[in-house]
Amino acid sequence: MNYSKLQWWERFQKYYTPFPELGLALDLSRMNVDEAFFATMEPRIQKAFADMDRLEAGARANPDENRMVGHYWLRQPQLAPTPEIRGEIEAALKKIKVFAAKVHAGEIAGAGGAFKNFLLIGIGGSALGPQFVAQALGHPRKDELKPFFFDNTDPDGMNRTLAALGKQLNRTLCIVISKSGGTKETRNGMLVAQAAYEKSGLNFGRHSAAITMEGSELDKYSSVNQWLERFPMWDWVGGRTSELSAVGLLPAALQGIDIDGLIEGGRLADAATRTKSVKTNPAAQLALAWFASGNGIGSKNMVVLPYKDRLELFSKYLQQLVMESLGKELDLEGKVVNQGLCVLGNKGSTDQHSYIQQLRDGRNDFFVTFIEVLKDESGKPVFTEPKATSGDFLEGFLLGTRAALAENNRESITITVNDVDAKVVGLLIALFERAVGLYASLINVNAYHQPGVEAGKKAAVIVLAIQRDILAFLQGNLKKRFTVQEIAKGIGREEELETIYKLCEHLAANPARKFSKSASVNLFEVRYKMG
Repeated sequence: MNYSKLQWWERFQKYYTPFPELGLALDLSRMNVDEAFFATMEPRIQKAFADMDRLEAGARANPDENRMVGHYWLRQPQLAPTPEIRGEIEAALKKIKVFAAKVHAGEIAGAGGAFKNFLLIGIGGSALGPQFVAQALGHPRKDELKPFFFDNTDPDGMNRTLAALGKQLNRTLCIVISKSGGTKETRNGMLVAQAAYEKSGLNFGRHSAAITMEGSELDKYSSVNQWLERFPMWDWVGGRTSELSAVGLLPAALQGIDIDGLIEGGRLADAATRTKSVKTNPAAQLALAWFASGNGIGSKNMVVLPYKDRLELFSKYLQQLVMESLGKELDLEGKVVNQGLCVLGNKGSTDQHSYIQQLRDGRNDFFVTFIEVLKDESGKPVFTEPKATSGDFLEGFLLGTRAALAENNRESITITVNDVDAKVVGLLIALFERAVGLYASLINVNAYHQPGVEAGKKAAVIVLAIQRDILAFLQGNLKKRFTVQEIAKGIGREEELETIYKLCEHLAANPARKFSKSASVNLFEVRYKMG
């Protein structure tokens, strides 16, 4: 790729594709693609298009879990395979709008009056999408409700969020999101929040709404405890593709974000990416460029660099969408392939002063996805130099970095949009969802399950069972001290010495647990006791 500037211009004219109906343009000129590559890949991308058609028509596209994959129906319910599903989608959207309107009007309120904030409790896709949209489209002086999040099971993090809410719990609506209703991180967050409300003398249920599947543990719990409202999730929508369901639309509507614009952006992107011509399909172009750069095995990382503060969380959002979808040990035939595409990134031009040094001069194990936003700001700009604003500098840093990388044979894609509004955000979400689906077909993996995540959850259950055994053993031998080896023998888990050591150290570091350890010269001969 050692081209002169005129040769770069020739490639730009050839591989820069505007999509005026979307307000988006895609530039692959800095990627190692050419017409020969596209011709070679034509049969495979046509198969990917056919796979996507079957998926949208209601095929069991997630064979491991025997589920349909229907997040595309969320922005165009008339495409749903049954009238019942269409009706459920349309009813959910209406319910969201009615509920949000009543909250904004103060008809649904907290003990202290009209709600001023919402606290979203979720994990993974149940938090990443809403967080991304809240930051991308929110405004501190225009938001109807101010957003707060519990997105982990870290008690310190939850306590910090509760401290930020302070005395406003009585005007804070909780939104608890769990598809199965049994997600431990979300359940922990819900119970911590509930304890905080009750400590303040508040009825938690009268300040809460649930988003979950019908009949789930959370559905039952919220019903019994008379929560304000329940909104549906469906087994055909995965967490990482749920932003345009109630998961993302309810918090966005409460914040005052244009949810019709989000849905419309997704619908427009879906329409544009259904075409069977690579030249006019931006999602197909992205999927093929990823394939070319990583030799079809993800050998290069994708570094996402949005040059806009509002899009700072987009790379974090894409990490889950791309890596959870594509990072698979087995292909659809059961063959070990260890596929994946690693996503990194933060934002420009912040990254000019951090890791772009390595991108330019270090390992050539990546390609960059620049996101260029043409509109700088609303209102009159401040000129920081004669005839130049800070927005001009931002554009200059983007173009300069792009050129500097190309000079050193580093690949990049550039996605250009006019502004960051609800339509554009919905469009970007849907564009990458489709690109991931097409790429998964190209590499023959199931993009819609997550066996590695489930393996981690199962391992955590075992760890917590060991902790219960440790506590029971020491409580049965109060004030007696035991080494890790003695505890392991006492609970019949001699093969779990390392896990027992780590658990004892964690318990001993938290005085409230009344679990202590004695000093010892040999780190692994420390003795632990309860009481």
